[in-house]
Amino acid sequence: MKFKVKVFESRYWIPRYDFEGEIVSRVSRYARSGDYLVISEKAIATALGYLVDESRLKPGFSAKILARIWIPVFWGYILGVLCGLKPTTLTKLRMYPYSDGARHKEAAIRYVGPIAALKHFSEGGLDVNNLPYSYASIPLPRRKAYEIASKIREDLADEYGLDLTVIIVDSDHTFSWRSIHLSSRPSLSGILNLSTLGFIVGASLRWKARPTPIAIAGSYSSLEEVLEVCRIADKAMGYGLGRDIWDASSRFDIQPTGLTWDILMMHPHKPYALIRRVE
Repeated sequence: MKFKVKVFESRYWIPRYDFEGEIVSRVSRYARSGDYLVISEKAIATALGYLVDESRLKPGFSAKILARIWIPVFWGYILGVLCGLKPTTLTKLRMYPYSDGARHKEAAIRYVGPIAALKHFSEGGLDVNNLPYSYASIPLPRRKAYEIASKIREDLADEYGLDLTVIIVDSDHTFSWRSIHLSSRPSLSGILNLSTLGFIVGASLRWKARPTPIAIAGSYSSLEEVLEVCRIADKAMGYGLGRDIWDASSRFDIQPTGLTWDILMMHPHKPYALIRRVE
């Protein structure tokens, strides 16, 4: 099976942005029944205000240990090597910033749990990349994500007669080997969430890595096809200003917390894509 992709460029989705109205209006011009519509969870979370200002958090003892020892030592020299992380990533982990890192780990402990906080980046879907100041996006509750996917699908059906399958996706990896799929956060039925252990097992064994579908509304032939659709859409949507907070900030020669809403709104934003089967 082959697929054709159309990615949509938009203004940056700031809090309270009407992303549902934009999606329905623009997608209706190109979509056909049977298409997949894939939307970034991070973009939706930002538009809905699922954000935490990490600068306001006071790190506890556990967060300090994670920032001082666990990330720079264990991930920088042991787990990161075992998982095959790139040399540039290992360098960043070994130079993990203590103050900002401790506050970020405190946010992870509070909002996604202590086990997920053991992960090096994107803890349980918590994400600081392509966000201004000290903000981090909190992962959408699965029920909320499903409600949004269902609402967009229903609006496209009611207003334009389109029968689409809507997927909300996180770029964080699901690892696959044959019919076994492991993730490090809650996702679809059929994907086993092992939190941080899921990443360590999948990455260290070099299983196939693809983005994680968080919610789906509509029909689909198989989980394998959904994962492949997510991979194609995620590649087309890209990484915004960079793969991580360091890449984004170095692009403008500023501190990682120096990004602003104005800077983000000046650059291309590709938060959703249409994927079509081509026989």
